[in-house]
Amino acid sequence: MTEATYTVEGMTCGHCATSVREEVSELAGVRQVDVDFESGRVIVTSDTPLTAEAVAAAVTEAGYRLVA
Repeated sequence: MTEATYTVEGMTCGHCATSVREEVSELAGVRQVDVDFESGRVIVTSDTPLTAEAVAAAVTEAGYRLVA
């Protein structure tokens, strides 16, 4: 298992957090996604490390932006 923390820009409410959680959870190997919309922090636990590109694509699909 591996854990990585990302910062997402643009989330303002619980619905935002749910959208990001759902999209990131669909990535292969993801076990858990914890989202704090107030700080923009997203913690992803997965079987193997995820690429930043894959996470960014999922976040973009949810309508938000991964901060580099």
